[in-house]
Amino acid sequence: MKVYNTLSGQKEEFLPQGDEVKMYVCGVTPYSDCHIGHAMSYVIFDVIRRYLQFRGYKVKYVQNITDIDDKIIDRASKLGVPAHELAEKYTDSYFEDMDALNIGRADIYPKATEEIPKIIEIIQGLVKKGYAYSAQGSVYFRVRNVPDYGKLSHRSLESMMAAESAVGGDDKESPMDFVLWKANKPGEPSWESPWGPGRPGWHIECSAMSLKYLGDTLDIHGGGQDLVFPHHENEIAQSESFTGTKPFVKYWLHNGLVQLGEEKMSKSLGNLITIKEALEKYSTDAIRIFILNSHYRSPLTYSEEALEAAEKGADRLRQVAHAEGRREKVGEKIDTESYQQRFTEAMDDDFNTAQSLAALFDLARDINRASEAEYSVAQGQQALLELAGVLGLGLRPPERPSLGDRDFADIVGKISIISPEAKQWQPSENQSYIEHLIWRRNKLRADKQWQLADAIREQLEEKGIVLEDTPQGTVWKYKR
Repeated sequence: MKVYNTLSGQKEEFLPQGDEVKMYVCGVTPYSDCHIGHAMSYVIFDVIRRYLQFRGYKVKYVQNITDIDDKIIDRASKLGVPAHELAEKYTDSYFEDMDALNIGRADIYPKATEEIPKIIEIIQGLVKKGYAYSAQGSVYFRVRNVPDYGKLSHRSLESMMAAESAVGGDDKESPMDFVLWKANKPGEPSWESPWGPGRPGWHIECSAMSLKYLGDTLDIHGGGQDLVFPHHENEIAQSESFTGTKPFVKYWLHNGLVQLGEEKMSKSLGNLITIKEALEKYSTDAIRIFILNSHYRSPLTYSEEALEAAEKGADRLRQVAHAEGRREKVGEKIDTESYQQRFTEAMDDDFNTAQSLAALFDLARDINRASEAEYSVAQGQQALLELAGVLGLGLRPPERPSLGDRDFADIVGKISIISPEAKQWQPSENQSYIEHLIWRRNKLRADKQWQLADAIREQLEEKGIVLEDTPQGTVWKYKR
């Protein structure tokens, strides 16, 4: 099993420290609803955890919540509400979104505001070792004391200085020094510290929480590519300086960013589709397939067309997974082991979900062929559901019941207004009501009785059943 390590810039064999994989992923800053960019990151790391567990590893997964931050304070001020109330509201909203996307809960969700003692402990340790200094109530990290600073982002000192010089006050010894503790400003939340009232900087929060709950060395640290610098670069510097242990993280994994047009999707730019908005139009499985159909390190462009295609793919997998298999011929004609091998080989190659999805769709195609040839498909369906579950696809069957006598009579009664002979229609012994209506509609279309054929489609749609005409014939599904 190989993973791409941002630190080395290449794929490396995955060799965790022990049987339990220690995994930390940068979490949400809760000041508004999450968007599809958040969904991409959290779906990807959910799948990575699921796959590690599928391969037999135990995983201890920590994901922080940055519930004190400049953005939270600014938004709360504009809305005229306390910062903690705003953070609580959107933390609850975040969990709703994650549950709706079938993202498994992390083992621990530490909140920055609840980890102030650990944050202060680490800052004190850095000051004592000479890696940090206080100035006018704030505390800064001395970047020049870390010879390998920049090793994660592979950036030159000049480019890093340009990015960091505007962060912090004029009291910094060097433009590159970053803030660990921010002196209190009037009207802002604050906590007591050895340097006076204030609040933690963004970077130190994640170091404190990961070190506290996972120890000095993590196996996996994940997040979006926009966090490589300065956030993750600074995490390495302050964590390794405090503990004296290297590496702080064995494998740095970063997902690509979602784009809407030419720019990345982000709250600050205002060009976003929220998770709630997306779920109003598309199923959970469709959104996950849309995300997983590209390699996780590649950028992903949001489009309605791509999500519609993902929805059709989800419907296809769902129908195959729950189709009633025939039993006329004994035996299983599907080589499920070859598909399981393809799936595993793809995921072992830096979590190549696009290739693993391709294996699922090929397996679904073979299940269909075996079913048409009247072979048992139960084993193939079981394999499909198991592998789909590793990708977090529920493929749940529709919960609505099929048409019954009363529904059928209702439809027949309505279309009888157009065609009195419709009253005589009754399904044959081996036909469901839906199949019978589809058969009757096809006969009417062949006879060019378009109005009555359309009436059947419309009445079925009112019952929540959508017809789709394909080259292989008319198929039906429940409306989302």
